Amino acid sequence: MSDTDDTAGDSTLTTEQTLLIRQASRRLGEEFDGTFNAETIERYITDSRAKLESRASFATWLPILIERFTRDRLRALARLEVGTLDKPAVLFLCVHNAGRSQMAAGWLRHLAGDAVDVFSGGTDPGLETNKAAIAAMAEVGVDISSEYPQPWTDEIARAADVIVSMGCGDACPIFPGKRYEDWPLTDPSGQPIEVVREIRDEIRSRIEALMASLELTPA
Repeated sequence: MSDTDDTAGDSTLTTEQTLLIRQASRRLGEEFDGTFNAETIERYITDSRAKLESRASFATWLPILIERFTRDRLRALARLEVGTLDKPAVLFLCVHNAGRSQMAAGWLRHLAGDAVDVFSGGTDPGLETNKAAIAAMAEVGVDISSEYPQPWTDEIARAADVIVSMGCGDACPIFPGKRYEDWPLTDPSGQPIEVVREIRDEIRSRIEALMASLELTPA
């Protein structure tokens, strides 16, 4: 990565944040070496930053969030352009990507491990993951406390084999050739923990059925 990239000299970032984003670019360059060149990675870093930086509550963690979001997008792009299709990919979508889709993604990662690529996103991402959802998942040994709401992107949606929507309606992306499932789940926002536990358990049942249909065995 060039030290004269767009993050240098941008007054909206602290010097430390600028350094951390450059370091993230270098890590991603090493991780995707042989798959994407430095210019592609820098372009996605810059675009991911543009999609996330307006959300003030994330300011402290912005470099970390940019790196994670960019990594997800590059993983999806690799599936599309390089043909890394050795395992299925599932995208969970809801409005805020703060409760249902995070719980579903957490369950699938927990139960299927590395046998599946898991993505999640929102049509109107919230500012933080629902605390009751985090607590309910922690009760069953699934940690989603480090997850954060993010938008869905075109390359992630196109890379998914299965797109599971949870209340995002007409705002959810439609791409030919995809398998779509609509899960009518209660929104955990504002619900007491007892209700969130019921949502959590229903999501697990749906995830187990999804895994069976994809011929995925528990990790």
